[in-house]
This record gives sequence, C-alpha cells and structure tokens, in this order.
Amino acid sequence: MNLKSRECVIVGGGQVALRKARLLASAHAKLVVIAPEICEELKNLEQVHAIYQREFRDDDIDNATLVVVTTNDTQLNRHVSKLAQQKNLPVNVVDNPALCSFITPSIVDRSPIVVAISSGGTAPVLARSLRARLESLVPPEYGQLAASMGKLRDQLKSKMPAEKDRRIFWEKIVNGPIAKKFLSGNSDNAIQQLQRAINSTEKSTNYTNHGSVALVGAGPGNPDLLTFRALRLMQSADIVLYDRLVSPEIVDLCRRDAERIYVGKQRNNHAVPQPKINQLLVELAQKGNAVVRLKGGDPFIFGRGGEEIEDLAEARISFEVVPGITAASGCSSYSGIPLTHRNYAQACVFVTGHLKGGTVNLNWQQLANANQTIVVYMGLEGLPIICRELINHGLESSTPAALIEQGTTPRQQVITSNLGNLSELVAERSVTAPTLMIIGGVVNLYEKLNWFSVTPNTD
Repeated sequence: MNLKSRECVIVGGGQVALRKARLLASAHAKLVVIAPEICEELKNLEQVHAIYQREFRDDDIDNATLVVVTTNDTQLNRHVSKLAQQKNLPVNVVDNPALCSFITPSIVDRSPIVVAISSGGTAPVLARSLRARLESLVPPEYGQLAASMGKLRDQLKSKMPAEKDRRIFWEKIVNGPIAKKFLSGNSDNAIQQLQRAINSTEKSTNYTNHGSVALVGAGPGNPDLLTFRALRLMQSADIVLYDRLVSPEIVDLCRRDAERIYVGKQRNNHAVPQPKINQLLVELAQKGNAVVRLKGGDPFIFGRGGEEIEDLAEARISFEVVPGITAASGCSSYSGIPLTHRNYAQACVFVTGHLKGGTVNLNWQQLANANQTIVVYMGLEGLPIICRELINHGLESSTPAALIEQGTTPRQQVITSNLGNLSELVAERSVTAPTLMIIGGVVNLYEKLNWFSVTPNTD
C-alpha cells in the first residue's frame, strides 16, 4: 500500500503507538497522533506531521488514508474501528484481530526486498521469532542487489525483449558470482560487473535455444527430505514432469507459474508410457525449456532414470541428476528398522517386486539368506508370491517382515509380522501404494526403535 505523503492517524501515545509510528514512517507516511498522553519519543519522531494531545474526535479521521488504534480503552477501540470501517478506511486495532480490517505482519526489511511473516493476528510472538531467524538468513546486501537490478531492468529489456530470456539472465545473476560480490560487501565492483554483463548482451541472444533437463530425486514423500539443490531447480523450472510417487506437498514447492505435466504410472495403467516420457523430455528441452523431471525416491534406484537420460545424451541435451533419499533409507529410518545391524544383518539387498506376467521373477535362492536384510520395492501386489517363494527357498516362515505404507509422511502405517502371516495380515487391511517391504531380523527392532508412529501396527 502506497502511503507516501498520505495521512495516517494513530490513536494512542504510548510505546506501542511509537512502534507503529516507526513502521509507518518507514513508508514515508504523514503521521497524525491523537492521545491525552503522548510519550516524548513519539513527540520527537521526525515524521510526525501533527500531534493532538487530547481525546479522540470522530472528525479526526476525515482526511485519513489509514488508521491505527493502540489504546487500552476497549470501548474507544471499538468505536474507532467501527467509524473507520464505515468510512471504508483500513483500520488496525493492536492485539484485537476482530476489530481489524488489516493486520501488520512482522517484517524483515531489506528494502526493496521485504519479507512479511503473519500469523493472522493469532500468534504475533511466534511471527516475531520467525522473523528473527529469517533476518540472519537474508543479509542487508540483498537489498543493494535488488535495487541495482531494478535500476537496470529497462536497459536489459531494451536489449532482450523476450521475458523468458530476461528471466534466465537474471537467474544467472542472482545465482552467480555477481550476487556473491554483493553479499561479500563489494557492491561497487558488483554493480560494475552487472552493468558490463548487460552491456555485453546482444539483442540477438537467444537463451531459449539452450534447454536443459534435471532428473530430481523427490525422496520418499516428506518435503523436508528434499535436498537444497532439488528445491532450487524446482523453483526455477519452466516445466515440471512428475509421477504418482511424488507427493502433492512436494509438487506444490515447484515454481508457481511452471507448467506441470503428470506422467504417473500405475500397475496396468500408464498415464504416459515410458518411451513417450523419454521423448517428451527431449522435445521440451529442445524448445529451450528448463525441465525438471521429479521422480519419487532416487532417480537411479528403480526409477528408470538411466533410461531417460540415455535419450537426452543421444540428443545432446544438457542434463543433470540430483540424488534423492531412496524409499529404503527413508522408510527404514522413519519406522525405526535399521537396514543393517551387527546382531541381525551384515548385508542388505534391494529388489523390485513388480509383477511380470502375473509373477515375480527374482533369484530366490540368493535372497533366502538369514544374515541379510531384503528390501522389496513395489511389492504390494506380489506380496503373497514373495513370502511364499522365500519360504520355499529356505527362509523360515517365522522370519520377521514389515510392510511400510506412505513412509515418512503423516499417513505412514507400519504392519509388522513374519513371512508366514504378513500377506494375510495386509489383505485384511486397506493398504495402498506406495509401500515398501523389509524382511529380516532387523524388523525385531521396530517396537524398540520406532519413533515416528505413536500407534504401532502389529499382529
């Protein structure tokens, strides 16, 4: 809201009024203070245009653009709020959200960069605490960088008409050495380098000819488990392709105006066949887009990431692979079932339980080893076959086994039993993918080490 040279009325004259006055003064407002008693600091504030040391009158807000009320008089607060709203004036009554038509958030001011943290008036102390944390993460030099970019925007626009090209140019600036110069305090040199970067940009420059693809591991479902690199790429992508194993909470972290394409695959129901996904990545990058391919878990662990980048490499498309926390690691950690343990398992094997032709084709003899942990991805449909074949090839039916549903998320459920009973137990419950199966003695540690689920689900 532009308050420059606009009259803002503050009803109240204590320390709270002083804080609000300083905030409005930073917006170059013309301040009018009304109260029977007014503290000296407020009287001496340079931006105060007029002081009326008396009771409030209804006509005091006739010329106001905005009203702030900071008194302890409940009846007066209600009266001023009602009067202001009748006149369609924004009004804030401190510590009384019900009487406010607007609220003032805690802010981190790095003008022209301003970060606002609001609790909707319900928890101002928490908002201030968060502001204190953010202040250490957003140094004042960001304001200098933003101001310099603002001064040079028109220059760049005249040399680079395409909005997409300009966005890519600025992304390289804010993520590159020029921004680091600003943040190190060497602003004069940074401004010179920024000007030279714009001067050296030709109108014929076509950044959109240089597309790229990033295969990004989205982890097992919990957004907190994303890597910083993954998040940066997601927030700078033009187009995001994602599958059903990527949680909605993670997709929501992508750049808001990025195009989102669902390419999810389910058993016997492929929204987009794998060869088409591979070709789509190539085509989108060839059009100059920054493409992010979000894959549940890690792209290179049962994620078919290798197949996708083979086509990119053949088409000479620039690509990178960002590892993610694979489901085995995430689900075992969040269920309290270690994948290895000196007393139970000295090895760990990852296999896929995906059905082919109605069966699961695995090296059962090699898997049936009592001293190792077996982790089965995509094994929900083939669960009865997996349990039966492991028993047939030498594992005891009493071998501990667990099925983890929606691991690492608030919807996580863990079903523990043994190879002889697990498939029957799962069949009795409503279990949906994604799931992960852990087989071996380490499952015995679940009841002792489980920390994420407060209601263990056992037979």
